[in-house]
Amino acid sequence: MRAMILAAGRGERMRPLTDHTPKPLLEAGGKPLIAWHIERLVAAGMRDIVINCAWLGERLRAALGGGERFGARLQWSPEQPALETAGGIARALPRLGPEPFLVVNGDIWCDWDFRQAAGRAAALTATKARAWLLLVDNPPHHPGGDFRLDANGRVLALETPAGTGEHESGRLTFSGIGVYSPELFTALSADRPAPLAPVLRAAMADGTVIGDRHAGTWMDIGTPERLQQLDTYLKA
Repeated sequence: MRAMILAAGRGERMRPLTDHTPKPLLEAGGKPLIAWHIERLVAAGMRDIVINCAWLGERLRAALGGGERFGARLQWSPEQPALETAGGIARALPRLGPEPFLVVNGDIWCDWDFRQAAGRAAALTATKARAWLLLVDNPPHHPGGDFRLDANGRVLALETPAGTGEHESGRLTFSGIGVYSPELFTALSADRPAPLAPVLRAAMADGTVIGDRHAGTWMDIGTPERLQQLDTYLKA
């Protein structure tokens, strides 16, 4: 099974840290954020990893190279300009192959076991779904959540937007970890920016998105303060 790490973002909320350092190379617990992902993917048996890059991409590629020191085989999917999440995945499809693949946001930290990804890929085939999402409880900085998970394991779009004060029960946040069938992205241009949320919501309307709730540790490393929190957590 192949994996992709999303690493093309500018990291505006991380400035000034990201003015001269690509966000995935910011360190927590003594190593770059992206190194945690690569090491855990390799430990789970996924050595073939695609990484997209845009902002300071040459520095990211210089730092990681072909991934030999991690025991990985890294392939690079450069973007100029950045193509957002769905656009970046569409650009990388030729490198990801014809089977379902795992995608991980480069700016999160999560203790979900990547070895479970193969089982989630098999579930896509068995249920004829096109996406599997890992959902987590809503963090303080995102209390409204993103989606709902029904009793049958289907992921549903929210009926009431965040901030309305009329939240339906079961709202959860998308962790940034998903397993996708390539067909979810084949209609997208490989050269045009496209966000992921509309693609997922369209698939949810067809009932082709499944998911699970993760009760373990998950952090969105979107600000210098949360980077410091992760560093403290990992060092402890």
